[in-house]
Amino acid sequence: MFLRSTNRKKDGKNHRYFSIVENRRLPGDKTVQRTVLYLGEINDQQQAAWRKTLDVFDEDAQCYTRMSLFPHDREIPVDALDSVQVKLSGLELRRPRVFGNCWLACELWQQLGLDEFWQQRLPEAREAVSWEKVLRLLVVNRLLDPGSEFVDSAMDELLETDFAVAEKDRLYRCLDRVLKHKPELFVWLKQKWADLFHADFEVLLYDLTSTYFEGEMEQNPKAKRGYSRDKRPDCLQLVIALVVTPDGFPLAYEVMNGNTSDRTTLPDFLKKIESTYGKARRVWVMDRGVPSEAILQGMREPERQTFYLVGTPKSRIHQHEKKWLDLPWQKVRDSVEVKLYQHEGELYVLAKSQGRQAKENAMRRKRLARLLRKLRAMRKSLPKRDQLLLRIGAAKKEAGRAFGFVKIQLPSTDQAVMRETFSFQVDKAKLKASEQRDGHYLLRSNLTGEDPAVLWTRYVQLTQIESVFRSLKSELGIRPIYHQLEHRADAHVLIAFLAYCLQVTLKNRLMIHAPGLTPAAVFEKLATIQMVEVWIPMLDGRWLILPRHTQPERDVQVLLNQIQITLPSQPPPRIKAAQVTPLTQKQVADQPSLW
Repeated sequence: MFLRSTNRKKDGKNHRYFSIVENRRLPGDKTVQRTVLYLGEINDQQQAAWRKTLDVFDEDAQCYTRMSLFPHDREIPVDALDSVQVKLSGLELRRPRVFGNCWLACELWQQLGLDEFWQQRLPEAREAVSWEKVLRLLVVNRLLDPGSEFVDSAMDELLETDFAVAEKDRLYRCLDRVLKHKPELFVWLKQKWADLFHADFEVLLYDLTSTYFEGEMEQNPKAKRGYSRDKRPDCLQLVIALVVTPDGFPLAYEVMNGNTSDRTTLPDFLKKIESTYGKARRVWVMDRGVPSEAILQGMREPERQTFYLVGTPKSRIHQHEKKWLDLPWQKVRDSVEVKLYQHEGELYVLAKSQGRQAKENAMRRKRLARLLRKLRAMRKSLPKRDQLLLRIGAAKKEAGRAFGFVKIQLPSTDQAVMRETFSFQVDKAKLKASEQRDGHYLLRSNLTGEDPAVLWTRYVQLTQIESVFRSLKSELGIRPIYHQLEHRADAHVLIAFLAYCLQVTLKNRLMIHAPGLTPAAVFEKLATIQMVEVWIPMLDGRWLILPRHTQPERDVQVLLNQIQITLPSQPPPRIKAAQVTPLTQKQVADQPSLW
């Protein structure tokens, strides 16, 4: 990077403008120059009416003063007051760090009014930094780069504080203060999403997931072993129950013991939603493993009348198979057909999706083909019996349910492995019957008068809550949990929940202004906008510091225009005393991390 000056004559006066420019190499040994920072005009010998001034914060005097800047190769006019000369040849660029994505995350935080919410509930006392800023730092870190520890972010500038915000003890003490405000937070966010996006909370998707711990967790009574959705049965875990809308807006969540059964969670959650938001006509959409028959019976009771739509095991199809065969198929979409059947106050919907059927067939055949290739290789190499059994066991685990479609003849304990004693064949009748059932779903609901197309659409929206879980576990890094204490592990989940709230807010904003873009893509693009400090030495020995965010590249600016977001104005300059020297790389590395 280098400094460039540009002369321009305007209204008979000469003006000199300065900018920071970088060389960028292109394919074909071509080089182009791009303006990274525009510094503006520094006065030459001009009339008083043409002189450019700026407000500068003097850190020694702790006040703002208005100054006129002149380059050191120009004389200061006699009538110029509060003027200083700067040595442009000594200009330095220091502390380049990420700005754009951090700034957007803070904008989303303020758009949801979370600064106001937490300032009211986490009042400042004797602390040097407000707890709301500490919490915002934790959430933005979880949203953008969970687990990172580096100083390459402009959160200090955005939070208007120094590295004290990221002290380890301060971060832990912030976690100790937030949990009790969770119920109020749910109500606050629901109202904000209703105001911003006219969100509808009539249909609720309910499901559960788990996240595991790293360590023994002897001080956390919730840490238990149970059914691990993360395929980590060796670790202690928590179970998280979540309620979201079809648009992905979370309404509430609860953290439970790691060995909690799915079927025991729903009654308490129904009561909690009613006590928090009042009674209303809500439709609960759930997977087949969540509610028990007793719970569904209670939801159908006239005095309660809670509506539900739930998946049902395919085995129930055979209970009324003759009835299904006599019913006609009704087309609800181009590739979806349904059959309806009412039984004991419930509406059963047998749905057949051609697209889903083709997908399930292809997935099974792919696994089956891989299994057959391995079995053929075993039959060709003919290993010893013990080795053969181990290899078949590994192949069975990889093949999953596809293994059940292959009949295998194994040698007995006193037989050698030969082609005559080891053979296999595909059970074609069983495979054909299974393929015919592929793409079929059996739904049940107490909304007996509902359009079957609407019921089908609502049920497939369960993929929305699955995408929330994927986001929490991948992009937001909720797993593993390292906190030893129960309330801090719960607070860790709350931080991830708040980060997802920012993400889903941006997602729905993109759906309005830029469909097709994802929050991850937007954050990645805006990360190219950096914050740097331009240090200009003054002739009196002090330093003029200009904190500046770089100019967005053309594609980033197009993105900002598309989503209707405007970058903030540049921060005000400041003056530091002469004894300030630049930090070495080791000193920067030793600074506490702002993440």
